[in-house]
Amino acid sequence: MGGKQKTLVVLVGTVLAAGLASPAFGAGAVPSPSPTTAATGSGMSVVEWNRELVTILGDPKAQPSTVQPTRSFALLQAAEYDAVISITRSGPAYLFSVPAPRGARADAAADQAAHDVLVALYPDRRAGVDQRLSSQLSAIPGGPDKQAGTAVGAAVARRLMSLRSNDGSSAKPPRFRAGDKASDYRPTPPVFPAPVFTNWGSVKPFVLTSGRQFRPAAPPAVSSAAYAAALNEVKDLGSKTSTTRTPDQTAAARFWAAAPVWNVWNQIAQNLVTSQNASLDKAVKVFARLDLSLADTAIAMYDAKYTYRVWRPVTAIRLGGTHYNPHIAGDPGWTPLLTTAPDPSYPSAHAALSQAAATTLAGFYGARHHLAVTSKGVTRTFTGFQNAATEAWLSRIWSGQHTSIDNRAGQQLGTQVADFVSGHL
Repeated sequence: MGGKQKTLVVLVGTVLAAGLASPAFGAGAVPSPSPTTAATGSGMSVVEWNRELVTILGDPKAQPSTVQPTRSFALLQAAEYDAVISITRSGPAYLFSVPAPRGARADAAADQAAHDVLVALYPDRRAGVDQRLSSQLSAIPGGPDKQAGTAVGAAVARRLMSLRSNDGSSAKPPRFRAGDKASDYRPTPPVFPAPVFTNWGSVKPFVLTSGRQFRPAAPPAVSSAAYAAALNEVKDLGSKTSTTRTPDQTAAARFWAAAPVWNVWNQIAQNLVTSQNASLDKAVKVFARLDLSLADTAIAMYDAKYTYRVWRPVTAIRLGGTHYNPHIAGDPGWTPLLTTAPDPSYPSAHAALSQAAATTLAGFYGARHHLAVTSKGVTRTFTGFQNAATEAWLSRIWSGQHTSIDNRAGQQLGTQVADFVSGHL
């Protein structure tokens, strides 16, 4: 290494080690523009790292089953965002910025930050992640600016992972004890699995002040007429043998259940960034706001689920004969179109997460935007983000998973979280 390069690396390391930080985003004014325009590159690198994470999470053994995957997406995208913003100064930092030398490459910073987060989260996948980094960095001209960029990315990733190391995500979930009163959640057929994310509502949010910040109001009592109307709708449309559900509704129910809903919305963002040839700066903003919203919506959603512990439709319908509601006729053999997820019913995850994603993406791309969404080889088209989100939550009625009461609470929650995040990033 030449003398000048040695000196630069030492200086960069000294400055980064100082750990100077800006306030958390929203806490102050947007930083002043950088004295020089940093080379930001294409947003495709952000897409590729997002795809890398989707691929990693395709292996159910990649991480403990008690860790919600939206956390990983938020960490990845927050690191890339703060790494780029540390150099471009084109917006407020999410958590902090690190000092960056003049001319540092923002694209190199994003690549290094993404790599280091994924290696920290999934050390067993290091070989593939190293290969991805090598491929990404090979497209960036070598020299001090590239080295400075990677130093910035490494510093951001290291500090972010340290700050999130005690966020409660690694805590062992308490054993769930099912209730026996009307409305109490209990494991569902056919295999009656125990709930997994019983403590996720207490995980430290990324942007919200707490998981209960936007906790929805308690749902109507299961003895009420409102609950009976909502449950009877599911009983009719969500049955495995329903004669009123249309073929397209059946197809939609299967479509939205084929892959994790956060994956579907991240893939929608991938397509948007790719088709519009977004810059690196635009791409990190889109993905950071999307995945921070999804992560905090998941925390808030589980806070509500395990606060109210409402039983699932399959339980309510099969126990209708116990006369907890005179407007519900029990059917002990009723079976939903799709197997019920192992957690309480209120609010709906698909509604909350899809509404958060749709609200976020509409903020960048406008409400009316043609979408062709593909999941597991099947493509469905929509005229806007809200249309896609609405079908996502309706699909949970058609699949026998949720009532409209669950869905309305989820929609409200997702909107509130997304609006809060967008106001801070």
